[in-house]
Amino acid sequence: MIDQTAPQTQPDTGQSGRHLQAVDPDQPRVWRPQLWSADQIMATEFPPPKWAVPGLICEGVSLLAGPPKVAKSWMLLAVSLAVASGGMALGSIPVRPGPVLYLALEDTPRRLKSRMGQLLGDRPAPAGLHLATEWPTMPQGGDAAIAAWLDAHPDARMIGIDVFAKVRGIAPPSLSAYDADYAAVGRIKRIADNYGVAIVLIHHVRKAGSDDFLQEVSGTNGIAGAADATLILKRPRGQADGTLSITGRDVEETEIALTHDSETGHWVKMDRPADEVKLGDTRAAILKCLRESTKPLGPTAIAEATGIKGETVKKTCQRMNDAGQIWPATGGRYTAPAPGSAPLPGVEGRVPAVPGVPESL
Repeated sequence: MIDQTAPQTQPDTGQSGRHLQAVDPDQPRVWRPQLWSADQIMATEFPPPKWAVPGLICEGVSLLAGPPKVAKSWMLLAVSLAVASGGMALGSIPVRPGPVLYLALEDTPRRLKSRMGQLLGDRPAPAGLHLATEWPTMPQGGDAAIAAWLDAHPDARMIGIDVFAKVRGIAPPSLSAYDADYAAVGRIKRIADNYGVAIVLIHHVRKAGSDDFLQEVSGTNGIAGAADATLILKRPRGQADGTLSITGRDVEETEIALTHDSETGHWVKMDRPADEVKLGDTRAAILKCLRESTKPLGPTAIAEATGIKGETVKKTCQRMNDAGQIWPATGGRYTAPAPGSAPLPGVEGRVPAVPGVPESL
């Protein structure tokens, strides 16, 4: 059982870098600059960043955002179990073991037991995963309580907070919406930076979509701007397959395909390109066929390879070409962009020169 009482901590003296003092927004901190010369920075050997999940979750603050009921909580709980036990995250990513604090602030102990039982199967529960269903907000001592847990677990690798809204607290009325959002995430980031630990905040996305997935994060740009990384989880309603879009300061921008196993509760990384998951079945089949081909194909050849009706293939290829999802080649044939490539402009614009593709349509 975790003691949720916010302890009294001493101010950071700069000697250990391990203590965190609660911030009073009405009393600005005394700031003393630490200046580096360029040659000092270049001569300093900095340790590499610590990864809770290699390639996905690094030390610092990461937002895990997505629509309601997309199984964000299942993902974070499964990752927390994997990190605490040193297992496999997302079914295939090996992680180093270490203590994990998971704040399940929208759950009950009964629900947590049920979900963990489903995720664990016949495996034992890791003693290194510490859970709480109540926690004070950051301004009310939540940050000091997290700091106390980290002091007691110096080898901690991750903290999961479900959800961010439950711990951010009420913003001072003098702050703009952007400044309030930035300060709320920044307060948690200070913990992550002081202790060199990964903190994952579950958050929501806007109802309206956007071409830039960062713009889908609910709230102002201050939330994503203050975070070190943003992960957007999407899954069409009623379907198992989804995508995880990732960008950040220490994380390579990428997008991966996942599938959600409703029986075990696990999200599993797939080898399939993420852009195929986002397309309908017919378009995905056409794109896959073109990628597996060593040369451009016309609608007839695609229909023969996929078993889809020729007229359906012809019309779908035209629409995919207009959307920039496939590229036109000579003789009414098409080719496919590499996974992760940005869509080309539609037929009304010009396209970059690529092998087998005319510069102008």
